[in-house]
Amino acid sequence: MKVNQTELEGVFVVEPEVHGDERGFFVEQFNAERYVAAGLPAIAPLQFNHSRSARGTMRGLHFQHPRGQDKLVWVAEGCVFDVAVDVRRGSPTFGQWTGCELSADNHLQLFVPAGFAHGFVVTSEQADFMYACSDYYAPDCEHAVAYNDPSIGILWPEDLELTLSDRDRAAPLLVDAEGLPNY
Repeated sequence: MKVNQTELEGVFVVEPEVHGDERGFFVEQFNAERYVAAGLPAIAPLQFNHSRSARGTMRGLHFQHPRGQDKLVWVAEGCVFDVAVDVRRGSPTFGQWTGCELSADNHLQLFVPAGFAHGFVVTSEQADFMYACSDYYAPDCEHAVAYNDPSIGILWPEDLELTLSDRDRAAPLLVDAEGLPNY
């Protein structure tokens, strides 16, 4: 397994070891001991989520505060462009983003720590997206930031007709967002 630090401290792209042959493949999606040994923070997932979305579905940018969640995310089927945005007030990288393609073919994972907003857009016909979260979903602590906030400047894939929830469509710009954690 390889763990690659992104340009945002604490956000990692994980390349798990894939064992494959003519029958298919096997991937160990999570092993706390190995992940810590590879340099990731200790995470004890308390909740696992699975979403299925059609091409062009935009989910995010979401975060929880004060009950922040570390997330280890990957795609079981299909392909997405996945993004993490630093929303911690006072952080030297506040408002900056990193993104990568996660797919069933590349088996990459993204580790998104608490204090970062997370979102993705589906670039395949359909995608099954998996989340391992360090805390339970707390609707009263959930917040959002506009996926298209020009001050963040995320370079989303341009060839998609986007589908958003009403809540994501109405998400505020980062400057107006509520519930931002401190660095």
